[in-house]
Amino acid sequence: MTIYKYAGFWRRLGAYTVDGIIIFFTFIVLSIIASLAFFSGAISGNSKYFIADLADPARFSSIMILAWLFFIFFNIAYFTYFHGTTGRTPGKMLFGLQVISTEGAPISFGIAFLRAVGYLVSGALFNLGFIWIAFDKRKQGWHDKIAGTVVIIREPQNAIAGISIPDNLPKESMDQASKPPENNDD
Repeated sequence: MTIYKYAGFWRRLGAYTVDGIIIFFTFIVLSIIASLAFFSGAISGNSKYFIADLADPARFSSIMILAWLFFIFFNIAYFTYFHGTTGRTPGKMLFGLQVISTEGAPISFGIAFLRAVGYLVSGALFNLGFIWIAFDKRKQGWHDKIAGTVVIIREPQNAIAGISIPDNLPKESMDQASKPPENNDD
């Protein structure tokens, strides 16, 4: 039976930062495409009303609210897809992490969706739900507790060559392991 360690706060923060960068730049590209389509359509019509609409604060704030809602939807879709398929986002893959259920099974799309919505709860009060990871014995954030998941450190699947040396191996064993074998061909 293989035992995996729970992923700690800093490693998870690194993975989340990578995912956040991916989401941000993808959102920017999609926003530019949507803005170009919107402006092209608006200018092709009656442009004098279009300029007046841009100056109207009520119109501008509704566009910002729609953009914010799309950003939240995009975040939820991103994390639901990656966690539901493999339990690993690109950031988690880079840092060697995986999301699994508390029983050790892969999570479903429903649980992945619940966990992604749980990110909103974890971030609602000054990100206390994320900070909770640093103090929890199983390294669970509020979103993990809501969905019944844990994040583990996974060894790479394709680590064919190499050796695993325990950290608590005595020094003389390490010295013996580093010496070349003696040639006894006489």
